[in-house]
Amino acid sequence: MVENLKIGHRIVGTIKEVKGNCNAGHKVGDKLELSGHNTGGLCGFFYHDIFPYIIMLQFGGGYPKAWTPDQDVVNLECMDRFNAVKIELRRIKE
Repeated sequence: MVENLKIGHRIVGTIKEVKGNCNAGHKVGDKLELSGHNTGGLCGFFYHDIFPYIIMLQFGGGYPKAWTPDQDVVNLECMDRFNAVKIELRRIKE
């Protein structure tokens, strides 16, 4: 099964903020296991937008250190400006 495929680092997405009413039902505090093979139940539009960042973290990449103090975390926001959902992606090194 693809859901159990373990490649690279684990990525956990945590919903940090919901402005308005998320059409996909995401709530503050929701935690999602994400990867290049697993949407974790995240809205398809949002998953599509953040996919490059998931892959970057999953396979050990990151922003330049001058841009962020924590190379294992990326904060992103969905494209729906009226019902914006903010998510923190965190690389879990196990």
